[in-house]
Amino acid sequence: MSLDTARLVVLYAELGQDGAERVICATVEDLAFHLSALEEATKSGQYGKLRRAIAEVMELAEQVGLVSMVSTARDLLECISGGDAVAQAAVMARLGRIAERSLTEVWDIGNLSS
Repeated sequence: MSLDTARLVVLYAELGQDGAERVICATVEDLAFHLSALEEATKSGQYGKLRRAIAEVMELAEQVGLVSMVSTARDLLECISGGDAVAQAAVMARLGRIAERSLTEVWDIGNLSS
């Protein structure tokens, strides 16, 4: 898993501790929502909705420096474009694992768990 801590440093420098923590908290919540939407769209085969959810995940993850999540979401788009259902399922599982670890890490780094 890769986290761009420099992105978090920039957030704290630009917004101060309270502002950065609000942004990080909101971003983590939005990521959780869009990851859930991504799973639902996958289950229902709604590829337009799936692509939009992936784009949202990528944008939000980039805001808080979740490099691995962005990269894996990009890989998922490639699997969908290639029509490879097996690879798509594997990358979805990988994205879920990365999301769990990444969101916990960025949450902890932002001191949001206390």
